[in-house]
Amino acid sequence: MGGERKVVCVTGASGFIASWLVKILLQRGYVVKATVRDPNDPKKTEHLLSLDGAKERLHLFKAELLEEGSFDLVVDGCEGVFHTASPVLFSSISDPQAELIDPAVKGTLNVLKSCVKFPTIKRVVLTSSMAAVIINGRPLTSNVEVDETWFSDPLVCEELKAWYLLSKTLAEEAAWKFAKENGIDMVTINPAYVMGPLLQPTLNYTVEMVLNLKNDAHEVTNGYYLSTDVRDVASAHIQAFEVPSASGRYCLVANVTPIYKALKILEQLHPTLCPPEICEHDIPSAPEYQISQEKAKSLGVSFLPLEVSLRDTIESLKEKGFLEA
Repeated sequence: MGGERKVVCVTGASGFIASWLVKILLQRGYVVKATVRDPNDPKKTEHLLSLDGAKERLHLFKAELLEEGSFDLVVDGCEGVFHTASPVLFSSISDPQAELIDPAVKGTLNVLKSCVKFPTIKRVVLTSSMAAVIINGRPLTSNVEVDETWFSDPLVCEELKAWYLLSKTLAEEAAWKFAKENGIDMVTINPAYVMGPLLQPTLNYTVEMVLNLKNDAHEVTNGYYLSTDVRDVASAHIQAFEVPSASGRYCLVANVTPIYKALKILEQLHPTLCPPEICEHDIPSAPEYQISQEKAKSLGVSFLPLEVSLRDTIESLKEKGFLEA
């Protein structure tokens, strides 16, 4: 990157996707202003500060999702804003509104309200989710292809008590409304379950899912694992900022895989991850629906094979002590 370096902001920088985003942005020569909830917590910052280029071009800021104006300082002077910060909880939720919905919806709006104040910002890239795409009551049969025109229905999410899915759906809905009303150039990235090597020292939910796929063994005849590699997700965010023609939403799903097939791959990588009663038998596959990759590929996204992503995930889990070697 010649001339003056571009300055961008990454919110929730200590998270799984955001850490990779920061890493690749630094590799590409960007100056990165990154928000974390507690800059003094080494578990949130050490892995970021040790990245190549961090000493010269990474600047950490404290910011709170629910505090309006909290992001003013960090987005000031940026050309691009990557908003990844949003709570991820699937169990032990006593107050969905306070724990998930308010931080997701109000947090997103607070970031966008800060962005409106600074004309240097050319584009906002929002980390959404397939949770905001696929939960609408339509049957997922073998002749179905899900694409960016699909939107989850908040009422269906609520009926299912799928609070995380509801939080992502409402947050993206609110973001599009605000962006259109305020002339913000926004793009959303909608990944499925994200796996791949960990940069952060803690175990995040979607990587932990790889360890727990065997618990879904009873659903092997009709269960599916929708996955994307974290490196592809991070790269897609940057493409969404850098490619001038990028617009709207991008479904980012590398694989729609029957769970038993994923388990068979895991058995080769680490025998404890596949129950013998599953791995010893060939189970007929249920009809597979598909998720369109056409728009993502038009952005220049290429997807790593499932086998590579699972291998690198398992190696990372062993390296970090979450799985016995």
